[in-house]
Amino acid sequence: MKWATSPARTAIAGVVERGNVTKFLLWLILLILSWPLALLALVLYPFVWLLLLPFRLVGIAVEGVFSLLKAILFLPARVLRGPQGV
Repeated sequence: MKWATSPARTAIAGVVERGNVTKFLLWLILLILSWPLALLALVLYPFVWLLLLPFRLVGIAVEGVFSLLKAILFLPARVLRGPQGV
């Protein structure tokens, strides 16, 4: 069974792949210019990621609260507009 993928999901995957390739190429340039600094960056990356993880979680929670407030704020307009083409 083949899973259907949406165009948005495909576009997001393309951006993620390009971002990873760009990061890898920048790291390779750093490796050529200064290999000790490149290795230090490679070792410290997981620790920096763990350090920034709580801020990402707070960002996700704040985004969810703002989405909820937006939905509550625009609910009367959606109700008054009536049903969209069914």
